[in-house]
Parts: sequence; C-alpha cells; structure tokens
Amino acid sequence: MTDPYVVDLGEVDETRVATVGGKGAHLGGLTRIDGIRVPDGFCVTTEAFRRALAEVPSIDERLDELARLNPEDREAIRTLSGRIRAGIEGIAVPGDIAAAITGSLDRFCEDAPYAVRSSATAEDLPTASFAGQQDTYLNVLGPAAVIQHIRRCWASTFTERAVVYRQRNGIDHRTVHMAVVVQRMVFPQASGILFTADPVTGNRKTATVDAGFGLGEALVSGLVNPDVFTVRDGAVVTRTIAAKERAVHALPDGGTREVTVDPRQRERPALTDEQAVRLVGLGRRVEAHFGRPQDIEWCLVDDGFRIVQSRPITTLFPLPVIEDGDEGKAGEDAEGHDGRTTGGNRVYVSVGHQQMMTDPMKPLGYSMWQLTAMVPMHEAGGRLFVDVTPRLASPTSRDTLLDVVGKGDPLVRDALETVLDRDGFVLPLPDTTPAAPPSTGAPAPIETDPAVVTRLIERSRASIAALERDIRTQKGPALFDFLLEAFEEHKRVLADPLSMRALMAGMDATWWLNERLLEWLGEKNVADTLTLSAPDNITSEMGLALLDVADVIRPLPQVLAFLRDAEQLEDATFLDELARTEGGGEARDAIEAYLDRYGMRCVGEIDITRPRWCERPTALVPVILDHVRNFGPGAAQQRFEEGRRKARWKEQDVLSRLRALPDGHRKAEETQRMIDRVRTFIGYREYPKYGIVSRYLVYKRALLAEAERLVRDEVLPEKEDAFYLTFRELHEAVRSNRVDERLIQRRKEAFRSYHALTPPRVLTSDGEAVTGAYRRDDVPDGALTGLPVSAGTVEGRARVILDMAEADLEAGDILVTTFTDPSWSPLFVGIAGLVTEVGGLMTHGAVIAREYGLPAVVGVDRATRIIRDGQRIRVHGTDGYVELLP
Repeated sequence: MTDPYVVDLGEVDETRVATVGGKGAHLGGLTRIDGIRVPDGFCVTTEAFRRALAEVPSIDERLDELARLNPEDREAIRTLSGRIRAGIEGIAVPGDIAAAITGSLDRFCEDAPYAVRSSATAEDLPTASFAGQQDTYLNVLGPAAVIQHIRRCWASTFTERAVVYRQRNGIDHRTVHMAVVVQRMVFPQASGILFTADPVTGNRKTATVDAGFGLGEALVSGLVNPDVFTVRDGAVVTRTIAAKERAVHALPDGGTREVTVDPRQRERPALTDEQAVRLVGLGRRVEAHFGRPQDIEWCLVDDGFRIVQSRPITTLFPLPVIEDGDEGKAGEDAEGHDGRTTGGNRVYVSVGHQQMMTDPMKPLGYSMWQLTAMVPMHEAGGRLFVDVTPRLASPTSRDTLLDVVGKGDPLVRDALETVLDRDGFVLPLPDTTPAAPPSTGAPAPIETDPAVVTRLIERSRASIAALERDIRTQKGPALFDFLLEAFEEHKRVLADPLSMRALMAGMDATWWLNERLLEWLGEKNVADTLTLSAPDNITSEMGLALLDVADVIRPLPQVLAFLRDAEQLEDATFLDELARTEGGGEARDAIEAYLDRYGMRCVGEIDITRPRWCERPTALVPVILDHVRNFGPGAAQQRFEEGRRKARWKEQDVLSRLRALPDGHRKAEETQRMIDRVRTFIGYREYPKYGIVSRYLVYKRALLAEAERLVRDEVLPEKEDAFYLTFRELHEAVRSNRVDERLIQRRKEAFRSYHALTPPRVLTSDGEAVTGAYRRDDVPDGALTGLPVSAGTVEGRARVILDMAEADLEAGDILVTTFTDPSWSPLFVGIAGLVTEVGGLMTHGAVIAREYGLPAVVGVDRATRIIRDGQRIRVHGTDGYVELLP
C-alpha cells in the first residue's frame, strides 16, 4: 500500500503537484529525462501537512483573520503570520508521519547530510513561480534535525513575503498546501542558475548561465557576482568572469557558512566554455520535457552536473501560436505550452500599442477582435499581434510600412529597423511590385465637402440600426451563425473606400501642414492649433458633453451628496436610487441621455468583455464630480468656441506670413486647401472606432443572453465565465450545453498572470521583445524622451492615474498614465497636459489632446514608474520631452 505521507521522487512527476507541490513534482519529472541526474530523495506529502496543520490551536480562526487583512498592511500581516508560524513549529509531528520519514531516511542512509526544501502547491507554476517565498535548509544531519526542519518548511507557508505574494496574486491561503522535499546533499565545486531563454530580452534561442564556486546559496543570496556565460547555437558567444571573493560551503556538523575564496582562485572561471555549452544542452532537454523555457538550479560535482530544481520562467512574454484557424487556440500557454511559430523567423507588431489598450484581453475579447479585424491577428499573453514579416521581406512594402509606423510611433519603426539590421533574420523576397510614382507631396484628391462626412456617419448609423433590428430574433446556435455574417458587414463598413479616403485625407493633410509649415515658416506642429474644435469629432464631443451633465448636477445639493457617498453606489440600482433624491430625476435624465449616446464606451473598449458605461454608470461619477468642482456653467460651449477662435486666428496668421514669402500666394493657396481639408476630415478620424464599439455593445448583449441561459441550465456558474471562452468555444458550448470547467479555471489563472507582463511593441519568433529607442540628441539631460503630439509647454502637478474611475483631478493637473483610449476623453477637459507611455501622432489620445489644446507627449517609456504622483513636471508638447522639476 502506498504511504500517504512519504513518496520517493522517482515515483512522481509534474502531474502530482497536489501531492508533492511544485518543486517536488518538477524534480520527479526531471528524474524521467534521459541524461538528467537528480540527487536521490523523497517527498513528505501535502497530506502530512494538512494533518499537522489540523493540530495547530485556533488555526481556522487565524486563517480567517489573515484572509481579511489588506496586503498593504504589512505590520498586521507580519504579526499574525508570525503567530501562525510559531503555532506550526510548536506542534509535535504525529508519530506515524515521523515514522514514515525516518523509514525513508533509513533507505537512503540515515546519517547522510540532506537538503530539506519547501514545495508548495502554488509554487513553480507556469503562472506564478513563488520563487524564494518559502524556506530551504541545507546540510541537515540526522533524523531529528530532518524532522525539525520539515516542520520549519511547513511553517514557511506563512512567511510574511509568501502571505503578501498570495494575496496580491489572488490565491486563497487555504488552497495552498506544503509538501517538503528531502534530498541527499551534494557538495559541488561550482553551482548556479541556467536560464534556457534570455530572461532580459526573452530570446528563446539564447541561454544564460550564472556560475559561482561552492553551493548556490552565494548566488541566490546576492553574496557574490556570478560568472555569466551567454550560449547560442552550441557556442559561448559572450562571457563575463567576476571576482568571486566569497563562497558558501557545508560544515562538518551540519549547516553552511560563508568562506573567503583563495585570492589566486577568485578570477578563475567557475566553468569552462565546454562545460557551459554541455550544461545548456542538458537545459534544452529539460525545456523540451516541460514544454517551456526553464529557470534551472544546477551543481557541478566531479565534472558531472546535477539538477536540483527547475521551474518555468514566468516573466517571459509568450510567443504567438501561428496555425490554421488561429482564433480559438486561446489558453495554450495556460495549459503548459510555450507558443511556437512555423515557417522560419517571424516579426510581430503589437496591436494594443496602436489601439491604446495594452492590458490583457480575455479570450472572448481577443477572439472577437480577431474575427472583426481587417488583417489576421495572433494572440500571445492576452494581447494581439500582427505578423509583418512578409511586408518587411519586400523592399517596396517594407518602406511603406516603416513610413506609416514611423509617423505613428517612432519606437516601433526603430525596433523594426533593429531587427532588419540583423543579417539573415528577415530574408528578402524578390520585389515584383512596380515602383510607385514619385510623391508630389500633396495628399490624394478627395472632395473637401462636409457632406462626405455626413454621408459616412449616416451609413454607419443605418448599419448599426439594421444590426440591432435583425439580431433581436436570433437565439442559440443560430445567433452565432448570424454574428459571423454580421462580422462580414462589420468589416465591410470598416473597409468602405470612401471612409478610408476620408480618414487618410485628414491625416495626410495634418502631416502635410506640419512638414510644409516647418519648412516654410520654421514653426513646429502648426496643425495642432489649426485642428482645434474641428467639427464632427465624436470623441471630443463626448468629453464636452459630460461638462453639460455637470451643469445639470451642480445646483442640486442632495444629488451631489448622494454622488459623493461613493460606497453606497451600486451600478444595478444607481440610476433608480439617484432619481429618489431631491432633484435626482433631472440628474438621472441627464446621465441617461449621455449614456444613450456614449454608454457603449469604456476603458479598454476593444475588449468586448470590459464593462461598458451603460453597464457600470458609476464609473462616470468621479469625473462628473471633478467637473462640478473645477468648472463653471456653460464651460463646454465656451471651450469649444475658444478652440474655434484660436484655430481661425492661427489660420489667418499662417496665411498672412506665407503671402510675405517668395512665391507666397501659391504657398498660401495650397495651405488654405489643406487647412480646409484637415478641418473637414480630421474629426471623422474618431468615428469608425465609435461605430466599432457601438456594434460591440449589440454583440455583447446578445452573447450575454446566451451566457445567462447557460447559467440557468447550470452549465456555467456565472455568466462572466463565458468571457474565458473564445467565440467559437462559446458557440460550441451553446450548441452542446457543455463546458470544460477546468479550461475556464486555467484561463482565469493565465489571465491573472498576464497582468504582470509588459507587452512589447515588437516581438520576434525567437521570443525577443524589441523595444526601440529614440535617436535624438536635442533632449536635455535628465528629461524623459517621447513623441510630440500636441504643441505647447505646460508646467504643473503630475497625477499618475492608472484607473479612470480613481481620478481625482484639480484644474492645472497633468495626467500621466500608461495609455488613453477614447473613454479617457472626459478627463481631458479638466487637465492642463498629458503624458502617456503608449501612443502615436494619430492615436485617439493625441487627436483629442490637439482638439482640446493640451500639450502632450506620448510614448514615454516607463513614465508611470519614473514620474511620482504629485511631482511637478514640465511637458514640452512641441519638442517631445518631459522635465522633472525640483
């Protein structure tokens, strides 16, 4: 009969995490790989831990109290977790468990030295490594000491750092159980860590080896700088040999100590190149077995390597999986596979950086975007990427691509050029495209007539109205067939040639004006002023319309009191409760009218699973209250008229200065045509996105109705679980009335882990995240470089805001955030400037910043981490940099 409390390492594998924890399961898996040597040992199972924990006095009450603590209340966590640890260390290990441990030690040699190592069930997982969160003890001698240290490992389940880590990762303390690995000690000449992928760049073809003398604790604890070997294609390509002054060695009576390395040995490499390459070869076997890049702890003993731990590298951005029928392959990373591409080297560009939404999307969200997009897109880490390899391979399309992305985001262009500079990574294709005629510098002709925009808007409204009418009769599997046809109409509207010409007319005229007027007048970004208060901009209108809502609410004291009591606001009853306050009926009507026109919007709106304002109207309350506090009546109309006045004045100023130049009348006539064009079409730049999210709300309501039916039929626990299925998977669930609950749980865990990943602008099939750089020498020392998108200079208090619902802005504040999509526009009317980490010249935040006359710099790397909330900064929106002021 199998012992419930002790199991040999050779009897387990990575499927036994629930029994032996993450470390034990991986070590068991390692014993099954040809050529991999693992020190002998056994695991004390999680069943032993549960049995021991039940002996701790008042443990249930203390765990309940621990779960209620805020993860930021470190003092309370420190105190309570200390009490729980003391309780565990104070119990006597039950006799049958102690006997099982002693019996295993007898088999392996009772008096040998052992390593006693914690192995939690929420450790060394693909989505959470828990590295260093629990305890390990080395060179433990004798059965009594082994049992004592097993108890200490159990107690380390509740170290302060482990408790905080779990709470921040949404892991219930009661679901984590501690196994303990007991292994024969090895006494190495050298030890260290092998990463089978570059942990900094993410490159899967490059491995790095950190090596030092003696036990690996010297490296892990930061006691010494390691030797570092970089290995690629079976050869050491770089090496850095450190002066290793200290090492950790075992003591004869147990335990370890730091020792001084002989000065003659300090700069001797801990490994030869041949050994480093051989070690990486072993690492590739381990990586192949586990199906993803690994962080491996190793020891060198008598010229042979022992592997003492292997865990997934959880910080790498996943690779896209490129296969036929790419949509619907969601969650493969969550199921233990590192994405792999086919067909040679590939280069991917982030969709989120263009759409101003770099947060991860749930599977239904990204699969819907894939099905409604104009180009194929591939998922990785909950984000979408476009494969631009074919366009980079052709000289003609390459130049066009680099020109377009460079105007939008110079960092993307620089990243692509960095990849192209690598010999042989993107193999050129024969260019069969005839050379384009030389550019005349003028945008393609289109009738400069406001009726064009009016006609396009009417077409979009009619298409959405037809969708709303026709979808009402669709249910069950027939709904999904209907939606697939609706997606084709969705794409047809997006690809409407007249719409594309109108969009390009506005953007090309903007670029033309900025380039020509810089050349002729020496003035930067003149179009920023010329586009102020341009007509037909649905996004800027949305921001101003909330000022009108504030005008209704401002004179209603009972309504203001109700809105300020934020804790009582529930989305489901908010508008009804509001109507019951004095003056609340008028306020509710104003908010409902706003939601009727803009309620389909929300932060991260390209993800259909995000709650829309009509679903979560309380998200608007902080912004409404800011507007009430910071503005007076009629501010919306005043701001719009002020912008129009500035644009008219700038137009006359530019034209008069041009006429004074040689050939000035021709230049003025060309400029006048471009000004007319930009003011006619630049506002329409925002309308297609409005049309997309309007359709998305119709799709979402229909899909949620199906999810609610699945809940009624007890197929899904709650309707939002449908968000963790792709469109095709949800279709199948509706057809079969069955759902794989384990798949949904894995998707939830993966989605949670994706928040910790920073999506790259450019990603290669080697897994390398290429960030790009600004190649500029005109930025003052210490300033943060970005892309100038809205002219002007402003100085003020930085407000670092990552969630629009938590905004608390005063007049004159400068908004600093990761990205802004159209839903942030209501905040723009109350700020003095804008800084974002993501963005381009024609992304929504930049367009609206220009509409409102806000100096803005986007694409500022790590802005939200470098700029402190409340710090004074100066934004140079004309020159593209941000100064941090004393």
